[in-house]
Amino acid sequence: MISQSIALDWNSIDTVLLDMDGTLLDLHFDYYFWTQHLPEKYNQIQSGNIEQTTLYIANRLAEKQGQLEWYCTDYWSRQFGLNIIQAQAEVKHLIQERPRVIEFLECLGKKQKNRVLITNSDRPSIELKFAHCSIEPLLDQVISSHDYRAAKEDPEFWHQLQNSLDFDPNTTLFIDDSEPVLNAAHQYGIKHLLSIKQPISSQPREDISQFPMIDDFMSVLGKQTHG
Repeated sequence: MISQSIALDWNSIDTVLLDMDGTLLDLHFDYYFWTQHLPEKYNQIQSGNIEQTTLYIANRLAEKQGQLEWYCTDYWSRQFGLNIIQAQAEVKHLIQERPRVIEFLECLGKKQKNRVLITNSDRPSIELKFAHCSIEPLLDQVISSHDYRAAKEDPEFWHQLQNSLDFDPNTTLFIDDSEPVLNAAHQYGIKHLLSIKQPISSQPREDISQFPMIDDFMSVLGKQTHG
C-alpha cells in the first residue's frame, strides 16, 4: 500500500502541537483498559455480572465525556474505589508508539520545529506512558490540560496555551485523533489541522473526520511511503 504525502509548506510552520493517546501512541492500550481490563477489575470487587459491570462503567464514563473529569485518573479512582494508575500498569505492555512516530519526531527536531505535546491525559497517566515508550526525549515541551484546568475541547484551554507558549496559530500544525478537539482548535484559529485515520490499531475508525486523515506520519513530511 502507498501512503500519499500531505502537502504542507514546512517553511511556514514553526510549532507542531501533538496529541498523545490515539495520535503519537496507539489508542489500543486505553481502549482495552477502559472497556475490558477495568470492568474485569471492578467486577472482582463487586462480584457482579461482567456484562452489566461493563455497561455500568461505559455509562459512567459517557456522563463525563469531553469534560476534564473524563481524563482524570484520580477522579475515576475515587468513583470506582480502586487505583486506576496501578490497574493501568498491569497492562503496560500494551503501551506503544504508532508506526514511524519516532522517525517523525526526529525529523521535526532536525527541521528545528517546536515539538509540543498537548494532551488531556493527567500527569500520572503521562508518566506511565513515558516510562514505557520512547517519545519523551523527542518532545520540546509537555502540557497537560489539567495544568490549565480546562480540557482541549474547551476554548479556555487554547487561550491558556497561547499565554503559555506564545505561538502563532497561522504557523502552527496540530495533529489529534479527536474531532471535538480539532474543532476547538479550528475555532481558535489553528491553521494546519490533521486527524488520524486509525487511532486504535485493533479496529477501524468509526467516523470520518472533516480534517485530512493520516495513517503514516512520514507522509506529513511530504514523503510517499510504501507499507
